[in-house]
Amino acid sequence: MNMLQAFSLLADADPNAAQPAGPPPAANMIMLLLPLGLFFFLMVTSSRKQKQTMQNLLSSLKKNDKVETTAGIFGTVVALKENEDEVTLRTDDTSNTRIRVRKSSIIRIIGSEEEQKVLENKT
Repeated sequence: MNMLQAFSLLADADPNAAQPAGPPPAANMIMLLLPLGLFFFLMVTSSRKQKQTMQNLLSSLKKNDKVETTAGIFGTVVALKENEDEVTLRTDDTSNTRIRVRKSSIIRIIGSEEEQKVLENKT
């Protein structure tokens, strides 16, 4: 078949013939929003679980617990102020050095049963 015959066949096609129907435009939008919605749901669920774990960890905090802060400071809890978000830590036993930190800056209780439970739940 030469080019002239191919063009003549295309020219003979009926311009009013029905075109094959594609998916409706809303279907494309749904296909885009479905993975985004799933991603958002998974992120929110993970964030809630992490917040709940940290709340449980901080509520179990007591005097003489060894802790680590977000700044990487290790210390022993000397005093807790329940009404406030403040904890006093002893960072050095020999010189009795103490610092005050926010309770929310504590990221883990070292060697506690609560920490072991949290680690077991992650696996």
